[in-house]
Amino acid sequence: MGFEHTLGIQHPIIQAPMAGITTPEFVAACAEAGILGSLGAGYLSAADTRAAIQQVKSLTKRPFSVNLFVPDNTPFNQEQLRLAYLALQPIGEQLGMPFWKAPLSEPDLQSQIDVVLEEKPAACSFTFGIPYGESVERLREAGILLMGTATTIDEAMAVQQAGLDMVVIQGAEAGGHRGSFHPEGPLVSLDDLLAEARELIRIPMIAAGGIATNSRMKELLNSGASAVQIGTAFLATEESGAADSYKQAVLNANSDNTVITEAFSGRPARGIHNRFIEQMNGSPIAPYPYQNDLTKRIRKEAAVQNNAELLSLWAGTAVQLTQVGTVESIVAKLLTKD
Repeated sequence: MGFEHTLGIQHPIIQAPMAGITTPEFVAACAEAGILGSLGAGYLSAADTRAAIQQVKSLTKRPFSVNLFVPDNTPFNQEQLRLAYLALQPIGEQLGMPFWKAPLSEPDLQSQIDVVLEEKPAACSFTFGIPYGESVERLREAGILLMGTATTIDEAMAVQQAGLDMVVIQGAEAGGHRGSFHPEGPLVSLDDLLAEARELIRIPMIAAGGIATNSRMKELLNSGASAVQIGTAFLATEESGAADSYKQAVLNANSDNTVITEAFSGRPARGIHNRFIEQMNGSPIAPYPYQNDLTKRIRKEAAVQNNAELLSLWAGTAVQLTQVGTVESIVAKLLTKD
């Protein structure tokens, strides 16, 4: 049974679950274009996860996926938070907010999984690890297809052994957060990781990282991938939830502009180099997700002020190929021979 048939989609493309910009409207537009839309719910509460899923359902009858973050329960202390907050104050001052409230998040994966079990999207994917306990079995019994994210062969093997249905093979070229189980994980290119996984992985593999053309997509599908996962190519679409300044920064960037940084969230993520990353170089950074909590207000205010220099501009190494258009038009280009 083919990948598209299994998921009920027309094309072997998954829209990457870019938490923060994958609005219900964007996810629905991707689903309507015949690919698998993905709701990035990693930062949402259980209640907001439910509301977002229901909104997507109201906009499309086609299949979509929900992506959840698996917390790694990194220990932290108040001194780490104090130093990280102080390091961010000069940046806050540039936005006219020398002090700001930064309530700390309390990830509740189990409550989110309960919502997914009740709302029953076609698929559910996980980033930063695999859920513990009976969650995988319960989700499978509910008929929800499960996907894990792997950045190394060991992680891919763990996803397979845990009984998930598919694995996203995320190369170092991917924009946004590295899906690594451990933040200090190595950087492995997509081609190298896919070649290694081809020998050991028996579940369908989804190639992710730096994919923006039909020729690259076909190359990966001919190299063992059942589908591709694409994010950056959709950032500048009309339906994308990215701020206008973010979209413009993506359109102005070239392949040499992306770097991997922990400055925004406390976890390694690839984005366009800007003043925020430059100023935070060498500064104290709180562990994930607490650094993300500390910078949330800064990122929100930077978006309001259209200040791309202080935004998290997540993007992959093929950022220079990003084009404007609708989701439907970008999908059509991906399906057309270069």
